[in-house]
Amino acid sequence: MSGPLILRVNRVSASYTGRDHGIFGKKTVKPVLDSISLEIREGEIFGLTGKSGCGKTTLARCILGLLPCEGEIIIDGIPARRGGNMGRSRRLVMARGVQAVFQDPGASLNPAKKIGFLVEEPLLIHGIGGREERQKQADEMLNLVGLDPSCKTRRVNELSGGQKQRVCIARALMLKPKFLIADEAISSLDVSVGAQILNLFRELRDRLGLSLLFISHNIDAVYYLCDRVAVMEQGRIIRTGNPVNGV
Repeated sequence: MSGPLILRVNRVSASYTGRDHGIFGKKTVKPVLDSISLEIREGEIFGLTGKSGCGKTTLARCILGLLPCEGEIIIDGIPARRGGNMGRSRRLVMARGVQAVFQDPGASLNPAKKIGFLVEEPLLIHGIGGREERQKQADEMLNLVGLDPSCKTRRVNELSGGQKQRVCIARALMLKPKFLIADEAISSLDVSVGAQILNLFRELRDRLGLSLLFISHNIDAVYYLCDRVAVMEQGRIIRTGNPVNGV
C-alpha cells in the first residue's frame, strides 16, 4: 500500500498490575506489550494474529485509548495518547476518527433499546443532526451493512448473531471514522455468516476508503481478508508479511 499513513504505533508497551494470592498478596506487574511498532495506510486492511494471550486485544485497547500505555500512537496525523487516562472531551474527538467492532455483538448492544435507537445513538452522543436527519442516516447505514431499515423497530434478542454484528458495524460507522478496529469480530459466528462479514468489511473498504485493523486468531480469515499481516507472540510482533507471499 502506498497511501498516506492512517495509523502509526511506535514502540508501544503496556503492562497489567495484579496481586499474587488474592487482595492481600504482593503487587506484581505483568508486561503484556513489549515495544510494538506497526503502520497502517489509508485503505489498507491490516491483519493481526497470534495465539490467545499474546496481546492482540490489549494493543487494540491501547489504540482506542481504553488502556494506558507507553510509546506513541498517531491516528490520521493526530497523537492519540502518550500514556495515562484520556479525558471525555479528548475521547469524543478521537471517536470520530477511530471506532471498533468487538467479539460478542450481543454484549455490545443494549437489549432494552430498539435497533433504531442503537444505530442513531452515536449521533445523539455527539450532538449531530436533528431527529429526521439522524433517522435518514441510520436508514442509509443499515442499507450499507446489508440490513433492511425495517429492523429499526426490533430489539436485539430478535436478531441473529450475524444481524447483531451488522448492527454493531453500522453503529461504528455512523460517525464516519477513517479507521476501524475489528477485534475477533467473526469468532462468535458460524463459518458461513463469518464469511459474509469478511466480505462486508472488504466492501466497506472499497466503498468508503476505510482502513481496518483486523484482529483474529483465525489465520485463514486473516489471509483471506488482509493486505498485510503481523504475527504476535508474547507481546511482541515476531514477523510481518504479505499473505500472498507468506508471513
